[in-house]
Amino acid sequence: MSELPPKNPSLGVAMIGYAFMGKAHSNAWRNVSSFFDVPAFEQKVLVGRDAGAVAQAAAKYGWAEPATDWRTIITRDDIDIMDICAPGWMHAEIAIAALEAGKHVLVEKPLANTLAEAELMTAAAVKARARGAQSMIGFNYRRIPALALARELIAEGRLGTVRHIRAAYLQDWLADAQAPMTWRLRKETAGSGALGDIASHAIDQIQCLTGETITEATGTLRTFVTQRPGTEGMEEVTVDDAAWATFWMTGGVGASVEASRVATGQKNSLQIEAYGTEGALTFNLENLNELMFLDATLPVREHGFRRILVNEPEHPYLEAWWPQGHIIGWEHTFTHQVRDFLLAIRDATPPSPSFQDGLQVQRVLAAVEESAANKSTLTVVRH
Repeated sequence: MSELPPKNPSLGVAMIGYAFMGKAHSNAWRNVSSFFDVPAFEQKVLVGRDAGAVAQAAAKYGWAEPATDWRTIITRDDIDIMDICAPGWMHAEIAIAALEAGKHVLVEKPLANTLAEAELMTAAAVKARARGAQSMIGFNYRRIPALALARELIAEGRLGTVRHIRAAYLQDWLADAQAPMTWRLRKETAGSGALGDIASHAIDQIQCLTGETITEATGTLRTFVTQRPGTEGMEEVTVDDAAWATFWMTGGVGASVEASRVATGQKNSLQIEAYGTEGALTFNLENLNELMFLDATLPVREHGFRRILVNEPEHPYLEAWWPQGHIIGWEHTFTHQVRDFLLAIRDATPPSPSFQDGLQVQRVLAAVEESAANKSTLTVVRH
C-alpha cells in the first residue's frame, strides 16, 4: 500500500456541518494539538448551506473561512481531510466524492441512511485506502477511557468467557408530544429514528467490547407520537421513537439492545452490562469516568462490584489530561477520535472503526428493521 505524498506542510481540514455535531467536532480540532502529539494541521474551511450562519460559526469555532458548497472544497489542493457532520442522507455522496478525490474522510455515525449507500461508501473506502486515503466512522464512545478499559479487561480474559451483554441507550427529548418536527423525524432525511441515531452506538459497543460479531437479530420498532407540529401544521413522523432488539453473536454470546428517545427523565443514559464466567462489568454514560468491575474468581464472601475511577495516567488516553482525580467529560471523546484519526494518517495504518465496521453496524440496523417489519422471530445478519 502506497501512502499519498503530503500536499502541504500541514494537513488542511474541511468540515461539513456546524450544528450539534459540527460544534463537537470543531471543539476537538481546536484542542487536540494542545494535549496530544499529532501531525500539524489547519482548520481551513467550514461548510454549511446558510451563508450567514456558517460564517458566524466558522469565526466562532476557529475555522479560517466559510463555504456553502462542499463540491468546490474537495477539488482544492490545500484540503487533505474531509470531516462530514452533515445529516445522514448526505453522507454517501460527499464521502464517495471526497475519497475519489484522494481526501482522508471522517464521517459521523451511522455510516449512511441505507444499507445500499453504506456498501457503496465502503467499496469507495477500500479503493481509496489502496491509494493511501484513510477513512473512519465516528463512533466516539469507543474513545471513552472507561469503555476502552472495559475492552482491555475483556480482551485480557478478566471476565472469562463472556456469556451475554446488554445495552440500553435512553433519552427523553421527544417525550413531549408537542416537541416540534425536525429532519431527524423524517425517514428520507434521517434513515431511521432511535434505531440509527442511538441504537447504532449501542450495537457498535457490544461488538467492540466483546470482539464478537452479531449474526442473528430479532427486532421491534415503535413510534409512540405519530404526528408532530411543523412549520405548516401537523406532520407525519416516519421513523421510530424506540427500538428493542435481541442478538446472537459469534462465540455464542447473547446480547440485547434497547433505545428510546421518549424515555421520560433520561437525558443521555447509555448503560452497558457484560457478564462472563469469571467476572462482570457495568458502565453508565452519565458517570463516564467510572467503570464497575466484579471479579468472580475471588471467594464468594468477597464478591461485589467495585468502582474503578478511570482517570489514572495508565488508563487509555488519560496520560495527556489532568492529574489523577480530575475527571474529563463527553466532549473529550471527540478529541480522542481526532487524535486517533490523525495518527492513523501519519502512520498509514487503517483507522478503527473503519467503514467496514460501520457497514457491519448498518447491516445489523437493516436486519432489525426487517425483523420488525416482518414480525419475524429471527433475521440473519448478512455479511
